[in-house]
Formats: sequence, C-alpha cells, structure tokens
Amino acid sequence: MSKANIIPYGKQFISEADIRAVADALTKDYLTVGPIVEAFEQAFARYVHADFAVAVANGTAALHLCALALGVGPESRVITTPITFAASANCIRFCQGTIDFVDIDPATYLMDLDALEAKLASKPKGYYQGIIPVHFAGRCVDMERVKSLALSYGTWIIEDACHAPGAYFLDAQGNKQYAGNGNFADLAIFSFHPVKHIATGEGGMVTSKDPDLFDKVKHLRTHGIQRDPSKFSNSVALAGGEGNQYPGWYMEMQDLGYNYRFTEFQSALGLSQLQRAEQGLERRRCLAERYEKAFRGADWLLGQSGVHQGHAYHLYVLEVKNRLGLYNFLRSHGVFAQIHYFPCHLMPYYQTFGWKEGDFPKAENYYKNCISLPLFPSLKDEEQDLVISLIHSFYE
Repeated sequence: MSKANIIPYGKQFISEADIRAVADALTKDYLTVGPIVEAFEQAFARYVHADFAVAVANGTAALHLCALALGVGPESRVITTPITFAASANCIRFCQGTIDFVDIDPATYLMDLDALEAKLASKPKGYYQGIIPVHFAGRCVDMERVKSLALSYGTWIIEDACHAPGAYFLDAQGNKQYAGNGNFADLAIFSFHPVKHIATGEGGMVTSKDPDLFDKVKHLRTHGIQRDPSKFSNSVALAGGEGNQYPGWYMEMQDLGYNYRFTEFQSALGLSQLQRAEQGLERRRCLAERYEKAFRGADWLLGQSGVHQGHAYHLYVLEVKNRLGLYNFLRSHGVFAQIHYFPCHLMPYYQTFGWKEGDFPKAENYYKNCISLPLFPSLKDEEQDLVISLIHSFYE
C-alpha cells in the first residue's frame, strides 16, 4: 500500500502562502522570540476573543506553565477528565500535585458536570485547588457552569482547548462564548500540533484575561529571567553598573522557569494558517454533517459525535460494535482511523496511585467502542465517501 493512498485520521495542510511566509521569516533578524511571535500572539488572542496570549513550545508546555503560574505544588489537588490526552493530567504531576478524575457524560464525551459538582461537594471547601475541563474533540464544556462551581468551591480553572480553537458554547443569555476567551477560566491552552486546526509543527498558546497570570506565564516561558530594570532585585553595584543605572547586558533569573519559547518561523506559519482558520472550521463542520447523515440510525452504531452548535470538530467520533474489527478492516483498505483516548486513569503510571478498572465506568465503556474517523479540511468528498462506504460494507 503506497503512502499516497492512505487516508489518515488527521492531516496538516500547508499552502504556498504558508511556505512563502515561513521563507520570508527565515530572512529576518530573529529566529526565536521576536516581532512575528508577538504578532501571532496578538492575532490569536483576537481570534479567540481573549485579552492576552503567550506562544510556547507545545500544548504540554502550555499546560505546565499554567500549573506553575497558578502555584501548583505537592499540596495541590486538581480534577480533570479521564478521556483526554495524558498531558491534561501530567501537568499537575510535573509540579508534584495530585490529580483526580470525574467520569464523562456519555452523551457529550465531556466531563460530567453533575459528577464534578458531587465530587467538589464531597470534600470540605478548599480540598481541591483546581479544575481542568477539556473541550474533547472540539465540543465545548459549559464553562459558565464550571466557573460557577469554581467560585462556590474556591478553585481555579485551566481550560484545555487544544481541540477547540474557534469553538463556542451559548451562555445563559444565549451569547456565544468562545473557547479560551478568558471569561470563565483563569488560563486556557491551545495546541498547534500538525493534526490540529492551526498547525505549526509543534507549538502551543496560553490565553487569559488576567494580566498578572499573563506576566507570570511569559516570565516562566524563558527560564524565569527578568530583563526589566524596574523589577530587578540585585543592586546596581552587584550587577556591575554605576549610580542608578544597571548595565545594558544585565538580566536576572528570579524564578525557576523553562525554555518553552516559540520561534519566528513557526509564528509566521501560524499567522498564515490563522488567515484560513474559519474556512477550515466550516469545512470540518461540513464533513461532520456528512458523517452524521451517513450513519444516522445504523443498527451497529452505539453513539456518535453528531452535529452540535459551536463544535469545532477536531475529531468525529463513532461508538460502534466490533470496534477492533472495523479498525483493522479500515486499515487494510488504507483508512487510518484512530482511537481517542485510552482512559487516563488506567495508564500504568496512574494505576500506581490506586486508580483501577471500574473507577469511571462511563469513560471505560466509551473507550471500548470509540473510533475517530478521518476529518481534516483537505479531506476530499470522494475520500470521505470511500470511508463511509467501507464502514457500511464492513457491517453489511
């Protein structure tokens, strides 16, 4: 089977304009953090309706920086969903915090907010310090309700929007609330991995409306180094200056940060991709609608993503009978569907903390049946028709 005949579950699209933008960036004075990074940050903040954005090395780095900025440490207890990429939980462990889970709502595949409320209410206020809701597959969690719970129980929120740039939910007044806009979460994060809506190879973004948290994340992104003389701790003399003037070369490492910087040429690619983000989003929604119509009412179908207002459709998920048979059949015909995700609490690492099979039965049952179908803006109608035809033929 040639690589050209394979239909993957996700795929980047690099246009001639993207290539020109990157090539032009490579002729400039900066390669790492410079004016193009700042331009991308500002453009992305506008796109998601946030006040601030910080571009970082990847989505995992974004999560780690958020946890650091919010002061996660060995005494911290944080709740997330078991149906997510492991980084949503790992960022708390990076800081020696304790991660807890709540089951999913099988109708949405998102964190069950009734279960979240019950878990928060089962402990004294202050027992949990944070919540990490995940907009799985591109469908938004009701962040308004999450914020209400966070206020009631004294927790912060990191909104994992890696699957959801451009997605939104409707608040109680019927207003569109975009993923990562900062109206409900303290910090939100996005990913620019190749299969995501905006691809820069690797890359991530932190968004917020809190200027202090924005400053903390930006500071920690580059080793915790401070370059603003008004914020220096050491004396001018110790720094090697004279009078009240610090020397031009001087900088201070004031916190233990990381090298999570982003590059100029990745930002140029991101800016170029951002120009057609809405077009890509509409194509994803069109493809999702075609899948929904093709499989509606099938007797082998146990569940599906369906069509929902505001969904960004990073993934289109089916729950099916004989998932393994279908997966292998599709691969034998060059269709590389994927499975998202093995429940995080059953990863061997997390089992060492006592999590076991049966702890979150809805998430575990979802995993037994789920399969993510090919879905990306450059997927052709005839390619999608082939996927649909193969699935029907397998069950017939």
